[in-house]
Amino acid sequence: MSGNSSIVNSVLDQLSASGHKKVIYCNDPDTGLKAIIAIHDTTLGPALGGTRMWSYATEAEALQDVLRLSSAMTYKASITGLNLGGGKAVIIGDSHKGKSEAMMRSYGKFIKNLNGEFITAEDLGTTTKDMEYIRMETNHVTGVPESLGGTGNPAPTTAKGVYLGIKACVKEVFGTDMLAGRSVVVQGIGNVGEHLVALLRAENVEVYISDINEERMQHVARTYKAKPISADKIFGIDADIYAPCALGATVNDKTINKMKFAIIAGSANNQLADENIHGQLLLDKGILFAPDYLINAGGLISCYSELTGFGKKRTMQLTENIYNATRDVIKMSKADNIPTIWAANRIAEKRILDIKKIKSSF
Repeated sequence: MSGNSSIVNSVLDQLSASGHKKVIYCNDPDTGLKAIIAIHDTTLGPALGGTRMWSYATEAEALQDVLRLSSAMTYKASITGLNLGGGKAVIIGDSHKGKSEAMMRSYGKFIKNLNGEFITAEDLGTTTKDMEYIRMETNHVTGVPESLGGTGNPAPTTAKGVYLGIKACVKEVFGTDMLAGRSVVVQGIGNVGEHLVALLRAENVEVYISDINEERMQHVARTYKAKPISADKIFGIDADIYAPCALGATVNDKTINKMKFAIIAGSANNQLADENIHGQLLLDKGILFAPDYLINAGGLISCYSELTGFGKKRTMQLTENIYNATRDVIKMSKADNIPTIWAANRIAEKRILDIKKIKSSF
C-alpha cells in the first residue's frame, strides 16, 4: 500500500506545483479507455481543451503532458480575451488501432459527470467523428461537423490568426505591415500551414515551404507557386520570417545559433524548447518572437464561437483581435526589456487576477 500512497502523493505534489484545480483519471476496462482530464483554472469560465490520443510510454509521461497542455490553454484563453478556463485531456493508446465508438462514448460519460466544468474538442489522434460519438453522451464538446451545427474545421481561422500575428511583427520590425516582397519559411504544411501559405501568397510574399511529406510539399508548391526546400536547409535561409507550423521545440540552442530571420511567428505549439532560456536568447539576438499560444488561438476562438452561438462574422472579429494583442505584447516587451513570451504570460496572468477579484471561481 505504501507504494500506492507515494504515487498519489507525487501526483498531488505535481498538481500543487503547477497550480491545477483538479485531475480526473478515467478507467473503463470494458472499452479499454484509459484517460486523464486536467483542469487547470476556471476563473474566466469553464475549462476548454482538446482531447489527444497518444501511445504514451508511461502514465507519468501522459500526466506530465496533460498538465503542461492544460495550463497553456488557460493562458491562451486569457490573452485572447475569451471567457474560458484552461483544460486538456489525453487518452492513452494508439489512435489507429485502439479506438471505438464504445470507448469514445464511455469517455463522453466521464465528461458529462463534470457538469460543464470541462468542454472538449478534437486534437492529435482524435477526429470530428470522435466528437460526434462524445456528443451522443454529453453536450460539453465542440468542433463537431457543420452538419450538426458546429463550426467544422478550425484550420482557416487558426491560419488567419497566425497571418495577423506575422503582420503585427512585420509592422514592428519594418515600420509597415505591408507583406508584399517579404520572405517567409513555412515549416509544416498540414491543414493550418497550407492555409497560411495561401494567405501569404495572396499578398505576394516569397514563400519557402518544407514538409516531411514530399508529395504534399510538391503539390502545395505547385498550387501556390511556393519554393520547396528540404528540412536541413531551413535555418540556412536568409528569409525575413520563420513560421513553424508542425512540431514544437524547433527554436533551440542549435537553431537559434544559425538563424538569420528577423521574426519567428507560426502555428506550432511550444516552439521554444525552453521558454526562459530561448526567450532570452532571441531577445539578445534581436529576433522578434510572436508568442505561439497567442497567434495560434484561432482554433480556440472557433470553438468558443460554437459554444456561444456566434456566427462567422463575430469569429473573424475575435480573431482580428490577435493583431492588437500581439502589438500589446511587443510594446510591454520593449518597455520592460523582457522576452515577448514573458510579456504575454504577464498580460494573461493579470487578466485572470483582475477577474478573480470581481467573481468567485466558476
